[in-house]
Amino acid sequence: MAQTVNAQQTSLSARMDKTAEGLEKKVVAWRRDFHQYPELGNREFRTAGKVAAHLQALGMEVKTGIGKTGVVGILRGGKPGPVVALRADMDGLPVTERVDLPFKSEVRTEYNNQQTGIMHACGHDSHVAMLMGAAEVLASVKNELHGTVKFIFQPAEEGAPQGEEGGAYLMVKEGVLDNPKVDAIFGLHINSQTEVGTIKYRPGATMAAVDQFAIKLKGKQTHGASPWSGVDPIVTASQVVMGLQTIVSRNLPLTENAAVVTVGAIHGGIRQNIIPEEVNMIGTIRSLDNSMQKTIHRRINEVATNIAESAGAQADVKIDIMYPVTYNDPKLTDQMVPTLEAVAGKNNVRITPAQTGAEDFSFYQQKVPGFFYFLGGMTKGKKVEEAAPHHTPDFQIDESCFVLGMKTLCHLTVDYMSQTGKVAAVSGK
Repeated sequence: MAQTVNAQQTSLSARMDKTAEGLEKKVVAWRRDFHQYPELGNREFRTAGKVAAHLQALGMEVKTGIGKTGVVGILRGGKPGPVVALRADMDGLPVTERVDLPFKSEVRTEYNNQQTGIMHACGHDSHVAMLMGAAEVLASVKNELHGTVKFIFQPAEEGAPQGEEGGAYLMVKEGVLDNPKVDAIFGLHINSQTEVGTIKYRPGATMAAVDQFAIKLKGKQTHGASPWSGVDPIVTASQVVMGLQTIVSRNLPLTENAAVVTVGAIHGGIRQNIIPEEVNMIGTIRSLDNSMQKTIHRRINEVATNIAESAGAQADVKIDIMYPVTYNDPKLTDQMVPTLEAVAGKNNVRITPAQTGAEDFSFYQQKVPGFFYFLGGMTKGKKVEEAAPHHTPDFQIDESCFVLGMKTLCHLTVDYMSQTGKVAAVSGK
């Protein structure tokens, strides 16, 4: 009996792989189309329409408009079992593309009162295309699936427009993990500086929590020729910037986890001989540990307030909590890594250091066990320093990684269903 089950599993795996390989050109075409016509967060109308039409053509139950422009497809297998969710993000970035491609983005818009191009500078176009391909593969073996697959195409991973909610947070809030209730979720992210064929992952804290801060320093305006007549918020801001650097270097146990406090912008003043009344600064916080995150928040308030007070100025500090830590459930990770090794080859699957970048996949992981991994998208033999990083005008990926991406999504789904079913049978559930 066991031999029969194993033979069936082997046959299913081989058929999925063959179907994925046959879809390569189709997936590349989808990706190039999305790349040429990118859309910003909560505005992915064209992308969502194409995704929904594809899922409907596969015979799925399709829900649209979740989390603004999100699309969910539900594929019910022929046999009972767990519900597995697979997620792809759809949004582009306000970046003007510099790479000379036949499908280069020429789309432009206004963002934060500035004219800019829109570009898939983080690879979300490839995520959408690969998940559409995985949906077609899994739909082709629907009757043999021991469970249900929920395909989540998510808007606004890079953040919603000012004044709006969005992303994974809003999709979870609107019930994307319910009806049917998800048991586990998987997601991948392409990486432009990891060689094609390589997969990286990390158990536990994988990507940082991200928060943002704004500090308003209020002084006393005066003539630049007589600074003693006022309180200079520009000098105070300079001292605050330097003071903030000591939080990471002097207040945190960096041997345990990395952390970042970055001031990204300072605005103040209008003329060379006027000391202004006010200076505003904004920045980002990255942390991989809840205790360290709380320490950073407390120290930003203390440093800014006390330095301002010492100068005779006032500090108004605001900290907004954004995304939590992207945390790979250790048990689920241990369970699924052998699947990645079987698909990509054991020597091609590696543990990666924790990253201070952030991912709102973390909101799903707060609710259900989740596993997030990185797919190599850099041409083999290319030097890492020659590959443009994400979020830059020169960002580029090697499309030959798409088949491996599809295969991993499909095999993780089928293997999780199989393993979970065996555990349920043994426990008598």
